[in-house]
Amino acid sequence: MTDIDKLAWLHIENKKLLCARSKGKETFYSPGGKREAGETDQQALLREIKEELSIDLLPETINHAGTFKAQAHGKPKGTMVKMTCYYGEYTGNITPAAEIEEIAWLSSADKEKCSVVTHIIMDWLKSDGLID
Repeated sequence: MTDIDKLAWLHIENKKLLCARSKGKETFYSPGGKREAGETDQQALLREIKEELSIDLLPETINHAGTFKAQAHGKPKGTMVKMTCYYGEYTGNITPAAEIEEIAWLSSADKEKCSVVTHIIMDWLKSDGLID
């Protein structure tokens, strides 16, 4: 089985991670998505974050945070998601758009609300003292 290859933006404020929930779904995840044909990671991330959160990431501030892999939420056992995560600054006001119904600032205590790969990301961020 092939992995699901996704990109995510990690944004932390007050030791909480910005997470998003799609319409009709229960689970939160880090905002981002899949590349379209021919897109670089940066191009895809800029597009996805603009679509989902109505903000513009500043390309010169985007830097790789880490890559994480886990069972894909809601997919058959053995279907894995590879999440390549980036930090970056932005302009605008974060507002849910497109398929995003809700955004939330979550700590590691809120992991049960999140996808498995987000659990791993949160554990990593907590171990570095970046989130509570």
